[in-house]
Amino acid sequence: MTGGRRRGAELEQAILRAAADELLASGYAGMTMDKVARRAGTNKNAIYRRWPGRAALGVAAYTYVADARILTPDTGELRGDAVELLRQVNSTWSSSHGEILRDLLAAAADEPALLELLREQAGGGALDAAWVAIVDQAVARGEAPPEAVHPRVAALPMTVLRGEYALRGVPAVPDEVLMEIIDELFMPLIRGRGLSECGLT
Repeated sequence: MTGGRRRGAELEQAILRAAADELLASGYAGMTMDKVARRAGTNKNAIYRRWPGRAALGVAAYTYVADARILTPDTGELRGDAVELLRQVNSTWSSSHGEILRDLLAAAADEPALLELLREQAGGGALDAAWVAIVDQAVARGEAPPEAVHPRVAALPMTVLRGEYALRGVPAVPDEVLMEIIDELFMPLIRGRGLSECGLT
């Protein structure tokens, strides 16, 4: 056993990077555990100890690369933060990394387990945390009621945007649609949470 052998988080990140590269190169249909293991310089057992199958690994790989691109904005007001964050998400999903998500969404039509994993995880981690964080910032500034700090409320723009990609098959969502998601759906929902308690109008 050599001192340079990777373990723990280092090995896990290497596997996720390899899986993302394999998804970009071969698509979900062409990704195998053997190919990912070769790219990562490890063996299949190391992968299966962490992920039970190809679907779980594919979604985890997408989440890993998507999270790495997300920064939590602080423009000084909730609408600005939400617009900036949704633009970041749109940019990620329309990039080469977004091809992974679109490929996974297409494959999910024939693989219910993959669809369930996408619902649970694709956009989780840092991305979900960023949406909750901007609502937290708004509460601290007095722009939103504390009741607005709820994961499903915070993630609404991302959920609607994912629907645009999944249902319309577009390579990128136009900026005017992003504005509609924020102004027509997200901001009214935020203002409506706990309205009477906070005296917001």
